[in-house]
Amino acid sequence: MKLGDVGNPGAAKYGKPLDGVRILAAEQMQALPFATQLMARLGADVVKVEHPTEGESGRGALPAMTDPNGHRAGATFLRNNLNKRSVGLDLKSPKGRELFLALVPHFDVVAENFRAGTMQRLGLGYDDVAAVHPGVIYASVSGFGNTIESPYDSWAAYASIAEAMSGIYDYMQRDDAPPVIGPAGALGDISSALFATIGILAALRHREHTGEGQYVDVAMLDAMVAMSDIVPNYWSMGMRPGGLGPLVIVDGFRAKDGWFVVQVGREHQFERLAKLVGRPDWLHDKRLATREGWRIHLDAVIRPAIEQWAADKTKLEAAFAMNDEGIASGPINSAPDVIADPHVAARNMIVELERTDDVAEPVLIPGNPVKLSKVTQGPETRWPWIGEHTEDVLRDELGLSDAELAALRADGVISATLPA
Repeated sequence: MKLGDVGNPGAAKYGKPLDGVRILAAEQMQALPFATQLMARLGADVVKVEHPTEGESGRGALPAMTDPNGHRAGATFLRNNLNKRSVGLDLKSPKGRELFLALVPHFDVVAENFRAGTMQRLGLGYDDVAAVHPGVIYASVSGFGNTIESPYDSWAAYASIAEAMSGIYDYMQRDDAPPVIGPAGALGDISSALFATIGILAALRHREHTGEGQYVDVAMLDAMVAMSDIVPNYWSMGMRPGGLGPLVIVDGFRAKDGWFVVQVGREHQFERLAKLVGRPDWLHDKRLATREGWRIHLDAVIRPAIEQWAADKTKLEAAFAMNDEGIASGPINSAPDVIADPHVAARNMIVELERTDDVAEPVLIPGNPVKLSKVTQGPETRWPWIGEHTEDVLRDELGLSDAELAALRADGVISATLPA
């Protein structure tokens, strides 16, 4: 799907479910920007507040491209900021904070994801914002939350930190090998963003009934404890490190061109697997009579048979053959596999955006996974350049004159005018 394309065009007459919802987001990196991008895709008007000359920290990520104004546009920024407008505003200056608070009553939601306590110290916390807009939904995403004292309040929090502290790295660690960090991308960021989205939508619904705003507080560690639910749950039920792990077959197996995964967790599935790979004798093998036996003898007995069966098959052929027999399986795909996948294309799950430097290949980012029958997919608009919409927003929302805008630019409070 290319920038500006529309999927499900017959739904255009219905509009978007979040049309009319306005979000003012002092955001950076991914844990909040993913949430606001998702809501923008569903119709919300998102105005992003960032530093007037440097932009937000996600712009500094690598790999990167160069934007038309000579600034770095890092991959983290590019993945999370479609369909937004950017206001360059120095929140550390008194005038910048004054302008931010002046904008607040024009928005339904104010959201931020700085380190806990930062916005309060700037005079832009929930109480400050609610004083000028009592009905506001104020959402914070931080490493350890803002509503209780945490022993980790002074710590920086990236996705890997929250993931590590949730226990999932220790749970997945094998033998004495170093733990694999970030095995699922920025899961700590994206899970936090999804819970923030749910919280914001629930608070908006509550306001419809009561007229009251409220504070939505999401801690990344909380989000990862929820996502890593098996860690405390399995421990409470007797599973310990160094044990057999879940008493199921859920492993990768080699085919002629790569790997595929198989999950067998029930006896009737094991029977199907045994017959498919030509080992019906497993059904009478006392070593394999229990799920515990499957795990104990996985590498010595089960794996060689499955991989011998798959030796003349591609990973996709093996997965199709497994599924034809009612056995859950799928290929372990590379990035080119994902990009070329017909399901991914049919679901508009890759968005192509032309680069603004000398590289011909487009930037690819995931599409919107939320499919609604009465909502179009797209059209997407490109990411904003740093402060690209500053003057438009301040002029339209606050009625500032050209002279006032020029003075703010001269003082470094807002972004300079971008070249045409």
